[in-house]
Amino acid sequence: MSYLTLVEALARKRYVILREYPVNTLTQLAVTYMFFAGIFFGGRAVAGAAITDSLPGIIVGFFVWTMAITAFAGAARSIMEDAQWGTLEQLYMSPYGFERVMAANAVVRLLESFAWGGAILAAMLATTGQSLTLDVLTVVPLVVLTVASALGIGFVFAGLALVYKRIDNIFGLLNFGLLFLIAAPTDQYPWLAVLPLSQGSTLLQRAMTDGVAIWNLPVLDLAILVATAVGYVAAGVVAFRFAERRARRDGLLGQY
Repeated sequence: MSYLTLVEALARKRYVILREYPVNTLTQLAVTYMFFAGIFFGGRAVAGAAITDSLPGIIVGFFVWTMAITAFAGAARSIMEDAQWGTLEQLYMSPYGFERVMAANAVVRLLESFAWGGAILAAMLATTGQSLTLDVLTVVPLVVLTVASALGIGFVFAGLALVYKRIDNIFGLLNFGLLFLIAAPTDQYPWLAVLPLSQGSTLLQRAMTDGVAIWNLPVLDLAILVATAVGYVAAGVVAFRFAERRARRDGLLGQY
């Protein structure tokens, strides 16, 4: 069996879940949009034309935030769902191996994050009447590298989900924490660029609002983005393996 078959099967599984629970799916999308709409219409009522100048940056920030939430929470929630449904141990018996299944699931969640992000972006642009530069050759690589750091954090919490099972309440807090990372002023404080999402958000702002192509971005900035993406994914995998060993040792895989 090819690895592509595994990705396809997990994508089909995710699609069925989203289709079978349409209220939950649409609510997730609506809440994100309503949050943005509240800022947009409220800001326009209070600040008037002043908010118009910052609208492109706000739109890009929400675009990144939507994808980061999907990728970050997806890894941990998939573990909790499989544990609840009693299918977690079956994944360990897969001929692919559990880690490859998790990697394939991360790919599916990344693709899902593109879908959610694209839907929210289209809604925001339609609502505000703004336009952004959407160069696929620039935006897609930057988004992948940006969201990769969120995936790394997701692996950490996937490991926690293996051990502690239910960690839903953490997500609400961390979702807003991601906003602070996305809005981090890396131009004023360069050291913030090593935080997850921060460097990628800054580069996407330049690419989508100023129309800067990826090959015109500073090499050092791109190197930092790649390093943070690889670093956080690697750290997340290490943390997940540590939690997995503990779950195996304590016999927690079959418990919920």
